[in-house]
Amino acid sequence: MQITCRLLTDEYYCCLFIKKCSYQLANRYNKLIDCAMDRSSVKRWLKMPLLLNSLFFIGLVVLVFNPTAKAVLINGLMKVGLFQPDMAEPAQANNTFAAVPDMVFQDTNGRLVHLASQKGKVIFINFWATWCSPCIAEMPAINELYEKLKSNKNVVFIIVDADHDFSKSRPFMARRHFTMPLYQAASKIPESFLNNAIPTTTIIDRTGKVVFHHEGSADYGNPKVLAYLNSISK
Repeated sequence: MQITCRLLTDEYYCCLFIKKCSYQLANRYNKLIDCAMDRSSVKRWLKMPLLLNSLFFIGLVVLVFNPTAKAVLINGLMKVGLFQPDMAEPAQANNTFAAVPDMVFQDTNGRLVHLASQKGKVIFINFWATWCSPCIAEMPAINELYEKLKSNKNVVFIIVDADHDFSKSRPFMARRHFTMPLYQAASKIPESFLNNAIPTTTIIDRTGKVVFHHEGSADYGNPKVLAYLNSISK
């Protein structure tokens, strides 16, 4: 199965953000020009749409070709209220998932974890990759969420390297001082859980039902997520 990065919604918001910043910057620049000189050929040239278009184009180039820049931008948009996970209607995920299969995951020490053995616990599963900008953007919040819940024995985090390449994902996690447990799939993952797009996050409650499923980047540092996980883990 070929995995692709879920960028459509994320890049849409990023493009809007860049375009807005470009307009604001161009507007401020033109005001400075108005104050600094009279009407002249220089002033008319600087006010041409070329400046705005150039800024917008440069922003798009950086956004498309630099995963780190993309991740930083998406992370910044999270902080102003975008990419918030909808925890208000988690039960609607059950319409898609008739039953949770016994998927198997392997950690960096070779230990196998069966989902069936985790029944009675809340399971937070996230599929990601080191090259995926939306994945990188949401990971600090996921790690923060893990740190707040790691003492809760009824909550399990399974952070899955979709590329099956610990040689890249382990150093990636270490460089960023992420402490959440790293896994790779050791069995077939149904398309209902991972449908060719990352990041993908799924939450399974203590009864074994899927109560949340989301494709694309999200701000799991939102206090509502922590409160929700605490409430269903009791």
